[in-house]
Amino acid sequence: MAVVIVETVDEAVLRNLRRLTRGGLGNVVLVVGRIRESQLLEVVECGVGTILWRHEADPARLLQGVLAAAKGDGNLPTDLLGRLLAQVGRMQRSASEGTAVPVGLSERETDVLRLVADGLDTAEIAARLSYSERTVKNVLHGLTSRLHLRNRAHAVAYALREGYI
Repeated sequence: MAVVIVETVDEAVLRNLRRLTRGGLGNVVLVVGRIRESQLLEVVECGVGTILWRHEADPARLLQGVLAAAKGDGNLPTDLLGRLLAQVGRMQRSASEGTAVPVGLSERETDVLRLVADGLDTAEIAARLSYSERTVKNVLHGLTSRLHLRNRAHAVAYALREGYI
């Protein structure tokens, strides 16, 4: 068993989680300050079944998480569980429709949303990123459709909430 304490999840953390879970150490408890929605599924796919928020990880809560992991039980904060279930639901819906839905935002989507958040219109975003206006519109339409967002403002709010921008 291993307990990993990090502020944020990045590629190096994901590599270490994979190494730990595949290295025969048993279950891993992840104590984290922030985690993006797109990283949540990746962490679970690494084999981590117990995740604790860093600000909630007092000795009693940490012990509860370690005991759950030792038994092979999953243990997630309710807000993360809700986000994980929403991701799985989106993936199942897309699978039943025959379309693949990547979780999270691509670099292109993040760049466009960052400029939308800065107040640029479609033409200005296209000029700044050397895209056509049609490409910018397609990027925004694709991400709002895929993530079931209502408009550009909703997309920016989602990206801010999830730490993409």
